[in-house]
Amino acid sequence: MEKSIEEKDSGARFEECMERVLGLRQADAREYSPLTLAYIGDSIYDLVIKTLVINQGNRPVNALHRMTSSLVQASAQSRMMRTLQEMLTEEEHAVYKRGRNAKSVSPARNQSVTDYRRATGFEALMGYLYLERQWERMLFLIKTGLASLEEGAPEKEEEEE
Repeated sequence: MEKSIEEKDSGARFEECMERVLGLRQADAREYSPLTLAYIGDSIYDLVIKTLVINQGNRPVNALHRMTSSLVQASAQSRMMRTLQEMLTEEEHAVYKRGRNAKSVSPARNQSVTDYRRATGFEALMGYLYLERQWERMLFLIKTGLASLEEGAPEKEEEEE
């Protein structure tokens, strides 16, 4: 008798399930544009933040949304990047800079252009690490960035090189 999908996948890792069930191929993140990396990076960062928020306990959805929004907005990501830049490898910094310098067709809404661009670089870095399956590194950087928000990262507006 054949096992159900649930039984087969109970011990499998998520990425193995994604590849097998959805027929996905492993991607080389270097093949993607910085805005494509930012597109997936935005989603994975949002998922991580939502996971952290709901892990704090069951709340009304509007409260969950407010908590999540404060951490996923460009200004928060920008403040996180100010702390994270000194921790990045050469390759990670190059990905961040490509994302930061990419010309987006959508303007920054309710954010400064500097914050928006720095946040795009952050999202590109998250997308790159996700696609390269460097999840532990991605989560470490997110955790470190969130800690810097709690500590009150400096508000300097200088542009990075």
